[in-house]
Parts: sequence; structure tokens; C-alpha cells
Amino acid sequence: MTDLRDLSEKTGDERVDTALRGLAVLGDVPVAAHVGVFEEVLAGLEDALASADDAQGGSR
Repeated sequence: MTDLRDLSEKTGDERVDTALRGLAVLGDVPVAAHVGVFEEVLAGLEDALASADDAQGGSR
């Protein structure tokens, strides 16, 4: 199983890397809290995606 505390592979986008680092806490929180962690990571990824659209001059 992958150790999510060691996500050494980078995506090339710091905003995405920051969001994904949130997954590192999964092993330390109860399973009941995992949904909240996933929601936070998803929100960070959505923000990164939205800002990528802004940087390219709007949505397609």
C-alpha cells in the first residue's frame, strides 16, 4: 500500500501538490473523518483548476 505521507512525486503545479498533501493525514484520522479530508482535497484541486482557467484567459 502507498504511504500517503511520502508523496515525493510532484505534479508540476504547486497548488495541486499542496492539495494532494492533504491526503497524508488519512492514516492518522478515523475512517469516519476520511470524507472530510477528501472534500478538502477536492476543494483544493477545484480551486487549482479554476485558477488555471483564469490564467489561460477564461473557461473553454
